[in-house]
Amino acid sequence: MPIFTPGRRWQPPYYPFKKVSLGKRLLATVERSIKGPLFGCRMCGNCLLQETAFICPMECAKGARNGPCGGSTETCYVDRTRPCIWYAIYDRAEKMGRSEKLLEVLPPLDWDKVGTETWGDVWNQVKHVGVKNVCTGLLSRDAANRARVWDSVFQPVRQPVWWSGDSQYHAPKYTEPASELERRLRGGEFVVTAEVAPSLSPNTTKFLGNVESLRDYVTAMNFTDNASAMPRVASWASGVMAIQKHVEPVMQITARDHNRLNIQSDVLGANALGIRNVLCISGDSSREGAVPMARLDILDVDSIQILWMLRRLRDEGKYLDGREIKQLPKYFLGAAASPMASEPRFQAIREHKKINAGAQFMQTNVVYDTDILETWLNELAKRNILDKVYLLIGVMPLKSLKMANRMTQVPGIVLPASILKRMEAAGDGAEEEGIKIALEIIERIRAKQAVSGVHLMTVGWESIIPRIVTEAGLKRVPAELKALA
Repeated sequence: MPIFTPGRRWQPPYYPFKKVSLGKRLLATVERSIKGPLFGCRMCGNCLLQETAFICPMECAKGARNGPCGGSTETCYVDRTRPCIWYAIYDRAEKMGRSEKLLEVLPPLDWDKVGTETWGDVWNQVKHVGVKNVCTGLLSRDAANRARVWDSVFQPVRQPVWWSGDSQYHAPKYTEPASELERRLRGGEFVVTAEVAPSLSPNTTKFLGNVESLRDYVTAMNFTDNASAMPRVASWASGVMAIQKHVEPVMQITARDHNRLNIQSDVLGANALGIRNVLCISGDSSREGAVPMARLDILDVDSIQILWMLRRLRDEGKYLDGREIKQLPKYFLGAAASPMASEPRFQAIREHKKINAGAQFMQTNVVYDTDILETWLNELAKRNILDKVYLLIGVMPLKSLKMANRMTQVPGIVLPASILKRMEAAGDGAEEEGIKIALEIIERIRAKQAVSGVHLMTVGWESIIPRIVTEAGLKRVPAELKALA
């Protein structure tokens, strides 16, 4: 086990994908022999230790380089024998007084540098700044000066020009709403979105029936991207079919199933076909999927990097490689949030970073405990970001006691013992009790001023959504009738 990184090496070190000079090979050998035992270094060639409390984020089972996944707790849900490395980073950063350092949007790997050393880049930057300036600056009694000199060396190394990440909020540069969902949220409407599972086969009769049956009850429908690491019809294709039925889609795109190339091309292609809402998520680990298990160890880009990349594509008209786009795409960017995962103050850092990266709306994981939700909202309020994002709180009606027991095992979800007891006491009436609980939760959510809507997730029980929306008093009035009301 590494001395400073509280985990174990997830995989052996990388090796270069190109021929490297003898001098650089020797330097890489020295770097690996020191950083390996200390930090579990895999020689990614894109070191971030100075920004992640000197714990290597490459120990993350998902390879996330900007923060934890939605299932984060003290223990990694992919491998219960390991700590969540990002929980450890947050905890140590807080103790060191470096939590705000974690807001910087860090770049994905440059695979041309993978397997090579980083020390050479650092030394070249020291020479650029001036060896004397660096030495005197780091020995200065002025803390601000020391920090400035430190950043002058390490910031250009970790933030290449093609990425230029920072820790600032970037407001969208367009003015008119990109979608109907954005228009309603801007107008102050308490919206309802719903998750609809894409078809398991090219026969989409049942899927389209679900879409049509919910059209008058929700503002937009999410189409999952291989949820639970199980293949279905693509989210973008489901979205295009929904548009043909006059339904506004939310296209989900997972980091797990895509690389930096096809994320940009898929989103632009979907945009050309009329999809205007994009939800950027990490995706369930392949550990949750079927046998044979898909690759676990690495995300080419994480969800925060997707947001950063797509925001710049839309607002600056540039691909990641710097090429310019003449006609800018139009889309409303969303992200997932997890009020119940980890410590609320840690989750608030994660959500803050997503908002800075480009998230305009957030759909949360399922919420059953509104007290924890309130604590999470308070943490967001402390960061002064509630006015920069629309929050749609996840609600999932319980259909049975078996389902309730299953929810207690899902990473990122907290189901209070009181609800479990109610479902158990309901016996044969568990389904009705589950609907009643969902309606109570929605009522409590609506009372919170910082919340802009609810996101209904029914896991194949789409037929219950019209009843829940109606009984909760959330059924929309069609636009042409609203003017006469």
